[in-house]
Amino acid sequence: MAAPRCPECGSASLVEDAHYAQQQLVCASCGCVLAEGLLTTTYTDEEHLREVAYSQSTGQKEQLSRCLQRGIRRVQDLCKVLQLPAAFEDTAVSYFQRALQLPAFHLCSLEKKEVLGGCCVLVTCREHNWPLSMGTVCSLLYARQELFASVFLSLQKELQLSVPALSLADLVTTHLSSFRLLQPSANIPAAFLEDRERLLGRTLGLVELSRQAWLVTGRHPLPVLTAAAFLAWQSLRPGPRLCCPLRRFCRLAGVELPPPAHLRLRELLEVLLAMASQLSWLRGFKLDKKTVVKHVGDLLQHRVFLLRKAFRELDGDEQDTAPGQGSPGQDPGCPSSLGTQAQGCPPAGKRPGGPLRLLLPPCLLHPRKRLRAPAPSAVALTGDEPISDSEIEQYLRGPEELQAFRKAKGWL
Repeated sequence: MAAPRCPECGSASLVEDAHYAQQQLVCASCGCVLAEGLLTTTYTDEEHLREVAYSQSTGQKEQLSRCLQRGIRRVQDLCKVLQLPAAFEDTAVSYFQRALQLPAFHLCSLEKKEVLGGCCVLVTCREHNWPLSMGTVCSLLYARQELFASVFLSLQKELQLSVPALSLADLVTTHLSSFRLLQPSANIPAAFLEDRERLLGRTLGLVELSRQAWLVTGRHPLPVLTAAAFLAWQSLRPGPRLCCPLRRFCRLAGVELPPPAHLRLRELLEVLLAMASQLSWLRGFKLDKKTVVKHVGDLLQHRVFLLRKAFRELDGDEQDTAPGQGSPGQDPGCPSSLGTQAQGCPPAGKRPGGPLRLLLPPCLLHPRKRLRAPAPSAVALTGDEPISDSEIEQYLRGPEELQAFRKAKGWL
């Protein structure tokens, strides 16, 4: 009888090796395990003293449990660093255990498993309306935001979760909580320190104004928050703070300066200047982009009135341009003897909305051109009108059709 050989390499050098007190037949050339002994170490079968293979024993399952335990510890440590409640920690751990059993995450890399734990914590915080941003978790895990976003979307899809989006108010609270200007420090001048509640309230008002002025829609919120926080900080004590630029403000606050923050700051200042030009007690001042910051409190207090006024001026422009409503430059509802714009009558030649056009939605400022409907014919068509012979011949293509038409005409 021929000696057994290794099915992988064909070598006949097979030896018996004791691994965890079980005998295994191993190829000495390539290390392939040809046969293994039996153990009674499974959770369900060891009570009945049944012998099972090592691949089904607790020794194999300990490898998975170690990976799972390491991931659970990472999730728990992240929850402790963020000072989350105990209920949040239990929910995040349960999400991690469920996700690790799925094929999409069971065989992924260690980097993705680390990110998966952070995604479970973020999902838990979003469900409990806890202010936590994706950038905060990425900074704690030293993870790339692109990878974190992809794992976060995969987690929602695999577990079929409906994660609510983080509101702007919660994002402002989270963003301002890390500012160094809220705590006394030797590196920060005393005139630059600010109370947290005052800064938070003024920043929320400016963020709400930015939302109403359509500066947030379709854009990353962080540059808008940075510009709003900078203007709020300057407006609370404008004397010593107007000379501080945005870059120095971010450096003193200990936050990064997003590149589009300068653009959002300029747009927000233009909105404030347009609003200030409509308030009677501010028209006497020569306001610019620096001095208008002093009146941010008044502008925020009357922003609802100015927003309604912008829409009323738009309605007045539409009435002026409508046919049959008087001269193109005068509203029929406004007396011509006054000659002023006190009643909301926009002058001729101005864009819709006047100075407050910045508060209007883009669909009203730049409406799409509508195609004109065809003019109705004098005679209504019903579809039962007779067709002349010349018209029928225009639709006939081949000689066979012409011949068939002549025969049908002769029969008639």
